Amino acid sequence: MFDLDDKNNCPTLEEIGQFVRNPVFMQFCSQIKNTYKSTEKIEFSSCSLDPGWNIKFKKAGKTLCTIYPRENYFTVMVVVGKKEKGFVEATLPEFTAELQKLYHQTKEGNGQRWLMIDLEDKERLYHDVLRLIQIRRNEKPYRPPLKRLVLNRALKWGRCTDSIDGVPSVEGFPSFLI
Repeated sequence: MFDLDDKNNCPTLEEIGQFVRNPVFMQFCSQIKNTYKSTEKIEFSSCSLDPGWNIKFKKAGKTLCTIYPRENYFTVMVVVGKKEKGFVEATLPEFTAELQKLYHQTKEGNGQRWLMIDLEDKERLYHDVLRLIQIRRNEKPYRPPLKRLVLNRALKWGRCTDSIDGVPSVEGFPSFLI
């Protein structure tokens, strides 16, 4: 057994799994490794909020999630950044009430929310975390509607004029786009 606070002895993933004593931990790690062809990086954090060993899963230089081992459960941190925010907020009603509450209670800083999600079982919250990681991996990128994109660019370049009924019209763009 390893000591969670001993920064001189790096544990293996299996040793961390023995510490957690919850089969969901190893299942979750395996799912992330297999789905994203990612390897874990076990690091010691001296952070004053949560010091000790953690597991990071990265793909293409981007951290998908960080796992903090606990006794009988584990905490997964997923960062919802500027790129993911629009899609996450648009699909938030599809997530569990627990995750929605956590999202709204987590303060935003520098355009990011660092969601700390405790997992004990493979119920719906487990699947919510996997969905957030999928969004983080940018498998389904958020694209703003074309209408709004065209209108915003027209406003930026001064090509937007008011029509008679007060609805903006854009010079040089087909009316079906706006």
